[in-house]
Parts: sequence; C-alpha cells; structure tokens
Amino acid sequence: MPPTSLRARPGRARRLLVVSVGVVTCGVFGLAWAVDRFGQRERVEPSDAVVVLGARVLAGGVPSGALRARTEKAVELYRRGVAPRLVFSGGVGVHPPSEARAMLALAMRLGVPEEACVLEEESHSTEDNARLTAKLLRDLGARRVVVVSDPYHLLRARQYFRLNGFEVSTSPALETERNLHWVDRCYWTVREAIALLLNPRVLWARAPGDAGPDGAAPSP
Repeated sequence: MPPTSLRARPGRARRLLVVSVGVVTCGVFGLAWAVDRFGQRERVEPSDAVVVLGARVLAGGVPSGALRARTEKAVELYRRGVAPRLVFSGGVGVHPPSEARAMLALAMRLGVPEEACVLEEESHSTEDNARLTAKLLRDLGARRVVVVSDPYHLLRARQYFRLNGFEVSTSPALETERNLHWVDRCYWTVREAIALLLNPRVLWARAPGDAGPDGAAPSP
C-alpha cells in the first residue's frame, strides 16, 4: 500500500477543472474589458476611405437603429473631410434591400453625393466585409481606411482589415441600442471576446509594416 502522501488526492480532477475554468473566464472577461475600452474611443485619422459595416434592415427597407447610427457617423466623418469616399458594406439579410444600399439611401438623404459612395452588397460577416471590400478599396487606390461600426465590433473589424493589408483607424457609432443599454453592451462585448479568442490568427493581426507584436488589447 503506497504511503498516504503518495495516494491520489480526492477531488484533484475537480480542482484542476475549477482552475481551468477560472483561467478561461479571466481570459474572456479580461479581453472583453479591452474590447470595450478600445471600441469606446475615437481613433480617426485622415484616410482614403471610410468603410461602414452593415447591420440589420427592417421590414419595408427601414434601417435599424444600428444601421442608422453607423451611417450617420460616417456622414459626419465625410463632412469633416476625414476621407473623400464612403464604402458601404453589407448584403441582403431577412429584408431587402442590401444593408449597403439602405445606407446609401440614408447617406444621400443626409446630403452625401452618390458619386462619393461605393457599395459592397455580398457580405454576411465581418470577415466578408473586409475580404470583399478589399478589392474595391484597392481599385480606389486606398491604403488607409477608417472603419465605422458599433463599439463592441471595432477591434475584431480592425483586425480583419489588417489581415487584408490595410492601415486602419476606427470610429465608433455610440448611439446604438447595443451600446446604450448595459445588458446588451455586456453581452455583445463578451461575445466578441470569445470570437477573438477562438481565432488567434485574427487576434494577433498586425498593421502592415509593423515589425513589433501587436496586442489585441491596445491601451485604452
């Protein structure tokens, strides 16, 4: 019979499970905090184009609150002279038209000339947004872009555009339901943190020409 000190301790597996869960939980909520801090801050720099990421279109082609807030933010940046073009990215969801076309209609009502706008109408995810707008942006000669979306979405969006070779700054549409209501804000921010942790390639994407490590949790 082995000495008492060498016997397997009851509950050892349970303690290991608790520790593992604690590490994962700390990682998720730590990254969620960084995602939130990153997204709440205005980081606009003069750019070649403002890229607006789509959100739901409601029945009758009415822009959702998020879609309207993102478009209005992009129009504000255009009026400030941040970039000469607006690129609207988003395909058709449950209700037509495409998210991009709904944003275009709203931007034109707000005074943006149609010739200053470019549409990408096939995307259905953040990865699609970056990949499918990349060719349009290159055709425009764009190398530096401002990405507009809800705050919780901006860090992951920036990373995808970096993977496609662009220098990226970000601008949050703060007046959206998912940002103004704390339960929604927490839910969507934690969801984004999990999505980043599950995709390390995106998490560690660096700016073009950046030789140093690029943490996925920039300083707030």
